Amino acid sequence: MTNIVKLVLLIVLFGMLILIRAFENELFYDPYLTFFKNDYLYIDNPRREVLKLTLFTTLRYFLNSIISLGILFIFFKDRSVVKFSGLLYTVAFFILLSLYLYFVINPKKEDYYIFFNIRRFLIQPLLLLLLLPAFYYNQLKSIKK
Repeated sequence: MTNIVKLVLLIVLFGMLILIRAFENELFYDPYLTFFKNDYLYIDNPRREVLKLTLFTTLRYFLNSIISLGILFIFFKDRSVVKFSGLLYTVAFFILLSLYLYFVINPKKEDYYIFFNIRRFLIQPLLLLLLLPAFYYNQLKSIKK
């Protein structure tokens, strides 16, 4: 793969992540989008449909994960990186979704901050921001040896 093709693919994939974020209100059911934009510590938890919210959160996580795995593959061209990342995304999904559902079903104002951050890991590609430098550093270390 030439550098130009690689760059174009990366721009397209990062563009897809940006589009998911830009059109989140239109694409996904998430009453917490406006809830956390306001002064959420002083307002009541929004009404929500738990099943619909869970399905749309899962869809968003899945889309972000597939795009992120594509980005990791283009950057490193190493299937073991993608396999490890896929496993990490899967394990993180089940742990984060369990915690997320706990906070959705049992909302308490003192838990809103931790809920906000757990939700952030589910709906935004934050794991990609952690994995890219980690794999890059690992690659640099293995080259020096």
